[in-house]
Amino acid sequence: MKICKSADASLESYIASKDIETSFNRVEHQKIKCGFGQQGVCCRLCSNGPCRITPKSPKGVCGATADTIVGRNFLRAVASGAACYLHVVETTARNLKAVGERRGKIKGEKTLEELAELFEIDSNNLHDKAIKVADKVLNDLYKSRDEKMELLEKMAYTPRFNKWKELNILPGGAKSEVFDAIVKSSTNLNSDPVDMLLHSLNLGISTGLYGLTLTNLLNDVMLGEPVIRTAPVGFKVVNDEYINIMITGHQHSVISHLQDRLIEDDVKKLAQKAGAKGFKLVGCTCVGQDLQLRGEHYQEVFSGHAGNNFTSESLISTGAIDLIVSEFNCTLPGIEPIADKFMVDMVCLDDVAKKANADYINFTMDKDAEISEHIIGKALDGYKGRRDKVEIDIPRDHGHDDVITGVSEKSLKAFLGNTWKPLIDLIAEGNIKGVAGVVGCSNLTAMGHDVFTVELTKELIKRDILVLSAGCSSGGLENVGLMSPKAAEYAGENLRPVCESLGIPPVLNFGPCLAIGRLEIVATELAEALNIDIPQLPLILSAPQWLEEQALADGAFGLALGLPLHLAIPPFISGSKVVTETLTNSLVNITGGQLILEDDVKRAADRLEEIVLDRRKALGLDVEVGEIA
Repeated sequence: MKICKSADASLESYIASKDIETSFNRVEHQKIKCGFGQQGVCCRLCSNGPCRITPKSPKGVCGATADTIVGRNFLRAVASGAACYLHVVETTARNLKAVGERRGKIKGEKTLEELAELFEIDSNNLHDKAIKVADKVLNDLYKSRDEKMELLEKMAYTPRFNKWKELNILPGGAKSEVFDAIVKSSTNLNSDPVDMLLHSLNLGISTGLYGLTLTNLLNDVMLGEPVIRTAPVGFKVVNDEYINIMITGHQHSVISHLQDRLIEDDVKKLAQKAGAKGFKLVGCTCVGQDLQLRGEHYQEVFSGHAGNNFTSESLISTGAIDLIVSEFNCTLPGIEPIADKFMVDMVCLDDVAKKANADYINFTMDKDAEISEHIIGKALDGYKGRRDKVEIDIPRDHGHDDVITGVSEKSLKAFLGNTWKPLIDLIAEGNIKGVAGVVGCSNLTAMGHDVFTVELTKELIKRDILVLSAGCSSGGLENVGLMSPKAAEYAGENLRPVCESLGIPPVLNFGPCLAIGRLEIVATELAEALNIDIPQLPLILSAPQWLEEQALADGAFGLALGLPLHLAIPPFISGSKVVTETLTNSLVNITGGQLILEDDVKRAADRLEEIVLDRRKALGLDVEVGEIA
């Protein structure tokens, strides 16, 4: 079967050798796209439609113009993406509250103390602090739309907060903002595309500071803070001598009891009695990257991160996966027939991610022990019932053994001596020209699986721009070796010696898409150290292979922060001159942010580098690297 190209040649070869249908095959049959959908000018909100805007039919039956239809579609997409992230932070906060109430183990005491101080919580008891921190988050999420969220000003960088206040885009209760975004974009209601774009920025703010940043920090409290270390990645992490549970999703705290339970002696003995050495969790999608990020704390149970969303189908076909546990998205529907073929049962712990052939168990913290026992039993039964009936075929050449993981805003700062000064000095001296966040999803349409992401990253580091990555992009970049120290050979003549002297790669792995919130903390602290606003930093963003509506909510956050954001594929807006002009041009004079649409790697790198050089010049740094006065 014909398959699409992948930046990961080993993965592409492995998929080609398999007699299974995957996304890599199906994308070949979906190359002809709907032009109206691509431009965002198809409206199916009412039974007079679907209406399609053309030069001969410039308005829908109701009179909606292309600008209105595109604005509505874009707002709805951002609202859906924001809702996904808000679901994750809501679950995480509830789980933290349950840990506090039952006096459970708190692995990130330092982070809890910092949050309690930031939120002005007065208590001498760690568990009471955990409860109160969780309540603060939940109370903000549940506020009405006309009541501004209390924690926003405490978390946001002051110059940004003031800008958002000036623009009247400070969000009220986050869930209410999502609710009214759906109302606003319904039939015969709002027809102002600019108002809908401003609402999208509003949703981006609560997505970023709550769905991303706070989810990370609450998880750090429960699960431990990231520690920089070296780890293996790719399919080579799968060990068929163990009972392997593949995990997919984004909600790390949901499997917290399970990961601790799997390494207890009585459970290991169950595995040994069945003929295995024990149990292992195999990371796939963002929850795997989250576990990888905190892998220092889970070395015994976590085998490693195998790959991003589009590797999941072929991972099952190794035959060494005995059970799949899912709790959120990036769990592709395409894994279902492959799981059936390889006799792998699926257990879903959140109905928002319910797969057609999965057992559904509603996860709550008061039932976590019972749920863990059920999962262990299913994995045991799977191992015993299927291993002699399937072929084990693990490509041992896939992946790398020396990927640097565990990078966070705290661990990176600690690595630098608990100050950002070394990084600022390297930028000022021109050894590092600027910093790029290459983030977000993987897709199969921007040159192929991870191809644009990998090629753009190589272009940027070649130009002495340090890359920080979070999301499925990280899974792709690490599996091709760009997050290993040896990747310094791809860096430019100024960045390369920096990497070699520090023993680091030119692409730093911040982990899951949630860690985009960690990049925001880095940006904030750098701006604060320089006493400037975020849009003045020589910092650029690219989500070249964005995939889902969540990525658009992430992007709205980046634009609200005032950052230039590059996409290789337009977010279905090109049918509206007003929406396109606002996002790609006018917005720079509103928030400082700007959408850059470019589907050529070289031209995208040129444009991003140009912005970095302009910002260096504005900060009094010479444009030419190495000629700092």
